[in-house]
Amino acid sequence: MDEQTITGSTASEIAASVRALHERGALRTGDALPPVRELAAQLGVNRNTAVAAYRLLAQAGVVTARGRAGTVVAGVTAVAQEGYAPDSVLRDIGTGNPDPRRIPDLSGALATAVGRPVLYGEPVIDPALEERALAWVSADLPGRPVRITVTNGAVDAVERLLAQALLRDDAVALEDPCFLASIHTVRLGGYRAVPVPVDAEGMTVDGLRAALESGVRAVICTPRAQNPTGATLSPARAAALRAVLAEHPYVLVIEDDHFSMLSQRPYETLIGPEHRRYALVRSVSKSLGPDMCLAVAATDPETADRLAMRLSPGTTWVSHILQRLVLAQLTDEAVLAEVAAAGRHYAERNAAFAARLTERGLPTEARDGLNLWVRLPVEAKVVADRLMRRGWLARTGDEFVLGERPSPSHHLRLTVHDLEDDDAARLIDDLVDAAR
Repeated sequence: MDEQTITGSTASEIAASVRALHERGALRTGDALPPVRELAAQLGVNRNTAVAAYRLLAQAGVVTARGRAGTVVAGVTAVAQEGYAPDSVLRDIGTGNPDPRRIPDLSGALATAVGRPVLYGEPVIDPALEERALAWVSADLPGRPVRITVTNGAVDAVERLLAQALLRDDAVALEDPCFLASIHTVRLGGYRAVPVPVDAEGMTVDGLRAALESGVRAVICTPRAQNPTGATLSPARAAALRAVLAEHPYVLVIEDDHFSMLSQRPYETLIGPEHRRYALVRSVSKSLGPDMCLAVAATDPETADRLAMRLSPGTTWVSHILQRLVLAQLTDEAVLAEVAAAGRHYAERNAAFAARLTERGLPTEARDGLNLWVRLPVEAKVVADRLMRRGWLARTGDEFVLGERPSPSHHLRLTVHDLEDDDAARLIDDLVDAAR
């Protein structure tokens, strides 16, 4: 028998054969599998058996269906990551990081965070933090039953929320362009990302409606400071999106309100009063520092129960020391004042930079968040290459795109709030020159 021949007479046998070929290296990432009809004829089985075998392989993440392009062996596709670029001598202006000078000092809170040891079997959420978290979210979800879950950051929350509700190959609606961590989470989970276009007011109504009609089981939305565009849901857009979702009350809606403590924009929600599956996720990593990896997820009771099954004392809970440390800062008026000042600082610095770019012929709007989304008259990759020759490392919009685009991106996502005035002036000069 040929070592590359698929064998089997049932769906499970055929799927096991393909997996074995893949594991031995006889099938490699990107290799095309025979069309369903051809495979069925080759093996002498019903066409539906071949279809079921490919479905099993897709659910296991072994293959990817590409429509008319056929079914190919899947691989792990590299996704760009947030943060500083490693081993670069260039000035990185695409980090997405907060300014370390604007992160509150932890020294005062550390003494209060260390207390009585916590043992196996105790509650996974610190009661005082749970009370504070409820106060944080209740006003924004009025009249809805809310339960609190604490996770190791917003990305951990989204990953757990998807895992408790979805199976491999289930479809998830994502903003396009999209936050890099969301792209990474969906791909690693084996889910299918369905792109929903984003404009200045957030997810588009037609885009969400099309995604729901295609059968998505979850929607991940950033209500403000959308990364990378900085878009914030307007009241009118939020209302229109709620109306679309009203016909799909059991689709899980996840709102990643990552910038809530720093945002200069009001919060608007997709979660309607009758929606049954929802989660509002708020983290502290942008305001208290990326190493403060904690988020609270305010969810409907059933989702909370499912999450609780994945969070158990001593294994997957969030350290109570970290919980107490975050609580100490969230209840310290001086720290909250620092955070508020940092939010104003980011907004002012970005607005000033955007105004200067606009004056120089590159119209730019400072929306919300840590970054600027700069529209260019030429391809972003061309501008990024020219900036590299001037000592700058920028991120192009291509990194944030979900699907294949007919043309390259014309956007850069820039993190410029921490630049000194002289450096900001030099970058503006270089950008204007590179965009010609």
